Amino acid sequence: MAEARILLDRNPFAAVITDMRLPDGTGLDLLKEIQAQRRPERCMVITAYGSAENAVEALKNGAFDYLTKPVDLKQFRTVVASAIRDRTSDRVAAARADMVAPRAGPWVPGETGSQGPSGTAALERLVGTSEALSAVKRRVVRVARSMAPVLVRGESGTGKELIALAIHACSHRADGPFVAVNCGAIPENLLEAEFFGARKGSYTGATHDRLGYFHAAEGGTLFLDEIGDLPLAMQSKLLRSIQERRIRSLGSTQEDVVDVRIVSATHKDLAAEVQAGTFRQDLYYRLNVIEIVVPPLRERRADLPALCEALLARIAQESGEPAPTISERALRAIERHPLPGNVRELENLLHRALALSADGELNFDEIDMPPCADEPSAKGDDQPSPSGCAVPADLQTWLDEQERTVITRVLNETGFNRTAAAARLGLNLRQMRYRMARLAIAAPSPGIDPDEPS
Repeated sequence: MAEARILLDRNPFAAVITDMRLPDGTGLDLLKEIQAQRRPERCMVITAYGSAENAVEALKNGAFDYLTKPVDLKQFRTVVASAIRDRTSDRVAAARADMVAPRAGPWVPGETGSQGPSGTAALERLVGTSEALSAVKRRVVRVARSMAPVLVRGESGTGKELIALAIHACSHRADGPFVAVNCGAIPENLLEAEFFGARKGSYTGATHDRLGYFHAAEGGTLFLDEIGDLPLAMQSKLLRSIQERRIRSLGSTQEDVVDVRIVSATHKDLAAEVQAGTFRQDLYYRLNVIEIVVPPLRERRADLPALCEALLARIAQESGEPAPTISERALRAIERHPLPGNVRELENLLHRALALSADGELNFDEIDMPPCADEPSAKGDDQPSPSGCAVPADLQTWLDEQERTVITRVLNETGFNRTAAAARLGLNLRQMRYRMARLAIAAPSPGIDPDEPS
C-alpha cells in the first residue's frame, strides 16, 4: 500500500489494479482510501477463486470491477478496456459540461452527472419530480458508472425495466446492446439454451448453432426481469456464469469469456425467498450488490398530473388523435383510486377514458373504475358500498388470505389437478406447488397427486 500511495501522489492514472492481499494491508483498504479522496481512477480488485464475499465487498465500496484468480488474459484485457472507456466517457462529459451549461434536473441537484444524450433521455422517461422518484434517479446516475450488479425491486407496473434501461443508458455501455429477458416466461427445459446458447445437435430440434442471451448482450447490459421465477437448478448455473464471467453453450466443450453487466429485477421479497429455500442465498448476495427500490404510485401521488399528461400524449400519438386535456375533477377521481397496478394500471385507465371522451376532455363518469379488492360486488349482501377501501391491519396476512381463497377455489373447480389449476392462473407447476406449500393448502387425499400419473 505504501508504494501505491507514492505512485498515486505523483501522478493520476486511468485505472488501478490491486490484489486483495497486500504485504502491508488489503486491496479493500486501498480502495477505500482512493474513494475517500474522490480520485478519478477506476479501481479493479483481484480476488482468490471462490471468494465471492470479497468481490461483493469490493463492489459495494466503489470498485469498478473485479477479477478472479487465476486471471484469464482475455478477461483481463476486457475489464481494463471497459474501465478505461468509462474513464474516458467521464472526461468527455466533463469537457462538454465546461462548454455548455448543464441541464438542470431534479434527480441530480448539485451534480452534473456523466450521462450523455441517451442517458438524459432515459431519465426523462421516468416521469415525475417527487422526492421519492428523484432519489431513484440520483441513485441510477451514481450506480451507472460501475460494473456492480444491480437489483431493482418494486411492485408490478412501477417501471422496473425503465430503471434498468436508464442505468444502461447512463453508463459507458450505452452504445452496447441492452437485452431484456423475462425469466418467468421461458420454459424450464429451454432455459440453459436460451441463456448460454446451444450447438447444433445438442438437443432435439437444434438444427444449427445458436447464441444465447449472454452472447447477445456482449459489451452491454443483460436485464434479468422477474429473476425470482428462475428454478433452483438454473440459479446455480447463472451464479457460476456471473462469478466466472464465462459461459459454456449446450453441446460445447469450450467456455467463452463474456463481458456483460447484470441488472436484475423482481416484485418478490428475495430475502424471504431465500429463507423459504426457493432462492439461492449466494446468488441473492451476488445480484444484490446495489439495490434500487422503485416506489409504488401511491407513495408519489404528486407525480400523477405529469404522468397523466405524458401517458395521454403517448396514447394520443399512437392513435393519431390530439391529446385531450385532463381536468382537476378527473385528476381527483384518479387520485381517489389506490391503483395497485401502478403506472400500468393508470395507463389502461387513461386508454379507456380516452376511448369514451368527447370534446377533447376526459370524462370518467362513464368509466367503470376498477373496484377496490375488498369492495363487495353487486351480487353480495345488501350492505352499503363503502366510500373507500378499508386498510387491512396486516397487509401480508390479508394478501395471503386472498391468494389462498382464489387458489383453493380453482383447485376445487379442477378436481385438485394442480397442472390445470396452474394453467388457469397463469402459473407453472413449480410456482403452484410453492404457493400451495407456503399457504398450507393440502390436497384432499394425502400422498395422492391428481396431476401426476399413478
